Amino acid sequence: MKEFTAKYRRRILTFMAVFGPATIAAMADNDAAGVATYSLAGAKLGYPVLFLLSIIVILLAITQEMGIRLALVSRKGLADHIRENHGITVAVAVFICLFLANLGTIVTNVAAVKTSSQILNFPPIIAIIAVIVLAFVFVTRGNYRMNQNIMLFVSLFYVSYIISAFLSKPNWLTAITNLIFPHGVDVNIEYLKNYLILGLGVLGTTVTPWGQFFISSFAFDKKIEVEKLKYAQAETYGGALLTNFFTFFMMIAAIATLYIHGIPLESGEQAAMAIRPFAGNSASTVFAIGILSAGFMGMVVVSLTTAYAFSEFFGYSGSLDASYRRSRVFYTLFLIQLVLAGIIAMIPNVSLLSMAILTQGINALILPIVLYFLMSFTNNSKIMGDKVNNNWQKNIATGAIYFISIAAFLALIFNIF
Repeated sequence: MKEFTAKYRRRILTFMAVFGPATIAAMADNDAAGVATYSLAGAKLGYPVLFLLSIIVILLAITQEMGIRLALVSRKGLADHIRENHGITVAVAVFICLFLANLGTIVTNVAAVKTSSQILNFPPIIAIIAVIVLAFVFVTRGNYRMNQNIMLFVSLFYVSYIISAFLSKPNWLTAITNLIFPHGVDVNIEYLKNYLILGLGVLGTTVTPWGQFFISSFAFDKKIEVEKLKYAQAETYGGALLTNFFTFFMMIAAIATLYIHGIPLESGEQAAMAIRPFAGNSASTVFAIGILSAGFMGMVVVSLTTAYAFSEFFGYSGSLDASYRRSRVFYTLFLIQLVLAGIIAMIPNVSLLSMAILTQGINALILPIVLYFLMSFTNNSKIMGDKVNNNWQKNIATGAIYFISIAAFLALIFNIF
């Protein structure tokens, strides 16, 4: 009995030692841009949109598992491999697209901080400045472990979506059965068109180019030994389930209030205010707290993704364990993105909707390319050794990449027209 207990105690301690990167990468997919998309989809489509979560959790788990396996086995991030295998010209082109798309995502997250601070009766400009300063201080002054723990702590506030969902008093049986097969609405051509368009948006805000770069770089920065790969893989699958678990409740809050009462939602950031008449002030407040937490998480993680990628693409030092002096370019680029996003978000007449559409367009263009790189590297025995994709992984991942690529292309076409 003692040996059995000691064995599983060692396994739990090992898992806790590697825990963090995959969960944070997955949870960051539920940033403010994600909350906006999920809320819009729930308000427009009702319970059948929940069926998409069953597909997305598989796609997210597959792609992020390849990313973390690549980093742990090769001891390099995804951006490093792109530069080394495809040259500096391709690296520059990919980085420019990634930078522009990420900046648009960061602006969306800052805008969410602005909106949620108004709901919570706090001056927006002060809230934005405070969040930017706080993010910069804890990233530059802390080490990897401290930053990871802070991001995991912020993730706890996502519980507010569960509270909002319960306060909205949904039909739980209909919600749960729609995870298995979509039903419960009158289907016509208009509904199918909206389901396709918004469904692609839900997919695109969950499986993202920046997510593939972040999980690779963040896991590499943690310096997890390859011997612990199976624990990191287990966390990746768990993280994909966890992020879609919270997404489920975000959508439920919008469905049970806005869709059921036929209330249109033009902006995702308005969701907290829109559900107030139907679920009460408490539900509205906790939903706003969730958006604020998601905005902060998105600002930090997406900005770090760009800084990590730049460092890997162009050979600079970039690590949360490095001092500001040693990784000056890494930390400066992190701050520049936050300041630019804060300025853009505070411009009165800027169209955040147009920026979101442009960002989705860029993401749609580069996601299939990023996934192709990821697939080719994890299929390469010179890079991966005996940890290459097996036949099951190749077939599932290839199908997933084709599916995501077609969805991304359709999303781009719909955004243009």
